[in-house]
Amino acid sequence: MIFSRKRAGAGRHTHDERTEVRDANELEAPVIPEAPARGPYDASEAPSGVQRLDLGSLQIPAVPDVEVRVQADQQGVIQQVVLVHGQNALQLGVFAAPRSEGIWDEVREEIRQSLFNDGAAAQEIEGEYGTELQARVRTQDGITDLRFVGVDGPRWMVRGVFQGDAATNPAAAGPLATCLEGLVVDRGHEAKPVREPLPLRLPREVAEQAGPGDAATAAAGEAREA
Repeated sequence: MIFSRKRAGAGRHTHDERTEVRDANELEAPVIPEAPARGPYDASEAPSGVQRLDLGSLQIPAVPDVEVRVQADQQGVIQQVVLVHGQNALQLGVFAAPRSEGIWDEVREEIRQSLFNDGAAAQEIEGEYGTELQARVRTQDGITDLRFVGVDGPRWMVRGVFQGDAATNPAAAGPLATCLEGLVVDRGHEAKPVREPLPLRLPREVAEQAGPGDAATAAAGEAREA
């Protein structure tokens, strides 16, 4: 909004009107959007000069003391990605989304309903990325707390599931939160069904070391520079 101080006198009044018109025209000039302050980033806007582990559609920043554990099949196609720091873990997934709108709200409701059907309590909470889902589930290891986070991007969605203290206390996520903030998604240009997992593959050097069907573990600190 533009404010101008008008004083008595036609000459001054006319000058102020011209000033207002000029300023308004300046404001109408196109504004180039800045890259977001934090990720997950689309590959088109990711900061350069950051070491990342390239898993294809998902690139994970190298953060000290964080392990990247991946479960892959015999062809090197990744089935699961889990980041581990101490007693906390963050499971990651990346999915195709429509161009026109995000899908996290819909996916979150389906997760909540599924948990409810399984007898698990779940509630929505507000977090740094908007509405999250906090749940307490029963596993073979006993009662486990989970925190589901979703981030909608251009034609993709990242879903993260925190476990450990980070599930109930976001401040405890520490380096795992740093990893989430530094993620890069390479969606590609191919048409994909909505919600289809985007393809993830082991880096060649890791795939060569992993036996068929083995769970391959790569240290994030060894991620090669993108």
